This record gives sequence, structure tokens and C-alpha cells, in this order.
Amino acid sequence: MLALGLVLAASGCATTGAGDPRDPLETMNRGVLAFNDAADAALLLPAARAYRVVLPEGLRGMVRNFFTNLDDVWIGTNNLLQGKPADAASDGLRFLFNSTLGFFGLIDLASEVGLEKHNEDLGQTLARWGVGEGPYLMLPLLGPSTTRDTAALPVDWLADPVLTARPIALRNSLTAVRFVARREELLDTTRALEEAALDRYVFLRESYLQRRKSLVYDGRPPRERPPAE
Repeated sequence: MLALGLVLAASGCATTGAGDPRDPLETMNRGVLAFNDAADAALLLPAARAYRVVLPEGLRGMVRNFFTNLDDVWIGTNNLLQGKPADAASDGLRFLFNSTLGFFGLIDLASEVGLEKHNEDLGQTLARWGVGEGPYLMLPLLGPSTTRDTAALPVDWLADPVLTARPIALRNSLTAVRFVARREELLDTTRALEEAALDRYVFLRESYLQRRKSLVYDGRPPRERPPAE
């Protein structure tokens, strides 16, 4: 989630966020962020640093490819639910191509042949169906969200082949590896975010909300109208 801060970091944006109507639970959310930071410092950050030291970049890239390949099935389903059959077909082809010729997704050959990687989930699908985002939330361990995206999480989890893998020991091992691998990807981003943000909480909130809006509209969000005078 910390990677979302780069959306605003590039533009050098900083806001105060006092009394933001999108964030009526700010006091609670700030407390959850403090908890997340403590858990990250005690557990995830040391694990991610060790993971980077032990595994060379080539192997880490294969781990990333393996998990992102599994994501393509649910991404394609959401593209279909959003009325984008061409993107859904591309996602299906990506999964078949990488799962076979790419050795179970360890190698992302699909991108090499021009099959674009998409980023879709049920929260975005609900947004395309007209469901409002609702208040901003900071979730324990999971980071920034909204009530709409949080409500969609259980379905996203049920569709996640990692979280539904059996036996339980395999599921837990895959989940732990994915969690640490994704945290390792954000090590450099964490440093940049801490240096760029005047108020890290506000920075994360604005980054997340803008990033989600961009994803909902596939990178082409409508221009916001200036407030009426």
C-alpha cells in the first residue's frame, strides 16, 4: 500500500486534510496506522530485508511473476463483469500463456508478446456499477481502503487461489511468502515516502483515493469540476 504514495510524490503534493469529509473516522484511522507502523517495524520490515538479502533479484522476480499470474484469473473475471470482454480475454490468454510456456507463471512471457497486465478487483467493479466509495478507512495490517473496497474484500479473498489453497500448511506458507515478497518490493518506496510526506497519514490517504479513482476509470478519470462560487 505504501507504493500508492508515489502517485503524489512525483508532483510534490502535500495537504493538511483537516476535517476532510471523506475521512470522518480520521482519529481512529490514525491510530490504526500507528499500529500498522509498529507491526511493520517489528515483523514485516525485518523479514522483507532478510528476503532481499537471501534471494537474488532474478529469483525474487520469479516469485512476483508466480503470484501475479494467479491474480490474472480474478482480474479477467472483474473485467468481464465491468463489460470489458476484450480485456477479460487478454487476461485469460495471459494466464494460459504464462502458466504453460512460462513455467507455472515464473516467467512473464505474456507481457513480452504484448498482452497487457491489468489491475482489477471487485471494489473497482462495484464502482463501475455505481457504488460510491464511502468513508476512507485504514485497515489493520492491510492499509488504506474505503468502505466500498473493504466490503468487496471477502469476495476477493474467496476468489484468491492462494487463500483457498489446501492443505492449510500450503496456504499459510504461500500467504506468508507473498506478503513478505510484496513488502520487499516497497522497501525503497517506504524511504521515499517518509522523506516526501509532511503528514504521512494524509499523504497515504490522498494517494490511495487518487490511485483508486484512476484504476476505476482505467487511467482516464473525469476532470473534477471547480466548486461553484
